[in-house]
Amino acid sequence: MSGRLAGKTAIIIGASNPDSMGAVTAMRFAKEGANLILAARREADLKTVAENVSALAVTADVTDEESLAALADRAISEFGSLDIAVNYAGIEVSGPISEITPEDLRRSSDVHFMGPILFFKHMAERMSSGETPGGSLITASSMTAILAPPGYAGYAGAKSGADHAVKIAAVEYGPKNIRVNAIAPGFTKTTMTEQAFEVESLAQAFLNETPLGRAPTTQDIANAALWLASDEAFVTGQIIDVTGGQTLRRIPTPQEMGF
Repeated sequence: MSGRLAGKTAIIIGASNPDSMGAVTAMRFAKEGANLILAARREADLKTVAENVSALAVTADVTDEESLAALADRAISEFGSLDIAVNYAGIEVSGPISEITPEDLRRSSDVHFMGPILFFKHMAERMSSGETPGGSLITASSMTAILAPPGYAGYAGAKSGADHAVKIAAVEYGPKNIRVNAIAPGFTKTTMTEQAFEVESLAQAFLNETPLGRAPTTQDIANAALWLASDEAFVTGQIIDVTGGQTLRRIPTPQEMGF
């Protein structure tokens, strides 16, 4: 163990599934010595993941301001500080603009736009309150916010708004030594996407557009999160592209994906 996060306390939101980016990031952080608090809405699943990495499990909802404030306070009461906070909370919202509903837009905005901003607000407040203020805030963006995939106006639109909020938060919290960044994963195999990976033509179409020749993994995302969380990253206000280079090209067409 190199202990790159030794003595630091980290909150990770969105870690209730053992195959999720949040859970894999938690395992990576645990190996580097962090004190961990894992948060999600599904308590039973969350506790199972937390037990595997000796973390504290706290139910929380990124769209609920009181819930986020209580989560941040828990880090202070349990460990005396909050140094790192990572937000992977997300929901699937897709469909063409011609079929999208106000309810779809509100759900996506609540989780993917409002949620990250409230996350910054409450996590940064606790990071600012200690004797040595500072820390690292990380939220999940998406390749869809960089490119323009049909059917993702509600999802990618909210993510794009959050990406700009990352830059604003970086400017506002920089004087307090708080770094704010986002990770934009490419087409990554998780529980949410595993069925898509089973469609050979679809998976191959994405590989054809990826210069590094393979899909990113949850471990790749966790590695990026570890770097941003560590003191090695003199970086703020950035959207870190972890797509294997696909954003240099394009999203495959439905025909290329076999639809």
